[in-house]
Amino acid sequence: MFNLDPNASPIVVGVLVSLILASVVTWTIVLLKTIQVWRMRRENNKFRAAFWAAKDLQAAANLEGFNGPVYRVAQVGFHALNEADSVDDLRHSGDRQEVLERSLRQQIQKERVTRESGLVVLASIGSTSPFVGLFGTVWGIMHALTDISKSGTASLDVVAGPIGEALLATGVGIAVAVPAVLAYNFFLRRLKTSSNNLDDFAEDLIKVLRRVSYRKVVDANGKADASSAGVVHTLKGAVA
Repeated sequence: MFNLDPNASPIVVGVLVSLILASVVTWTIVLLKTIQVWRMRRENNKFRAAFWAAKDLQAAANLEGFNGPVYRVAQVGFHALNEADSVDDLRHSGDRQEVLERSLRQQIQKERVTRESGLVVLASIGSTSPFVGLFGTVWGIMHALTDISKSGTASLDVVAGPIGEALLATGVGIAVAVPAVLAYNFFLRRLKTSSNNLDDFAEDLIKVLRRVSYRKVVDANGKADASSAGVVHTLKGAVA
């Protein structure tokens, strides 16, 4: 790929190969994370629209066919209230609002961990690739100096090849690091935005359930209790 000299240092060649592999890993993660972000955003928007359009908590709790973080947070909230009403142990101790808030926080943290997958790898590649390339450069220069000492001359023919390979290692290291750092910053920003959106939804869900006096909204099978129906005309109005 780089048209290296057949006599190139194996160390320099190894550095270049490792950087190429790191670049492949970076772009693979970027592709997978882009698909993940797009799917999560689509699912969240679809569920929010359906949730706030629901006429009551029964309809909201019975929503199906979604698979986004907001949907999972909502289901955990309904399930937590059901468990708080039906189970009396330490895990579900405390008043219903405390149980609800604790369950929502735990689920939001789980969603955050899921969305963080791959970011550590991007950060590692972005921070280490320039130094790996620099190591190849230093080694290449050492190799060039060795060739000069053996040949007894410092002609361009002797120096150009090893020095060029050495500089190439640094350039490749920087080229690999820049996309990794940019991708890391982009997905980290998306992660923070998504986490804030989940926090906002959780707060709205708590407000809705507070407005209906924390009535039991889920039966033993995870379906909403009709006792909450008709309290508000739409869920959107419950947070007004």
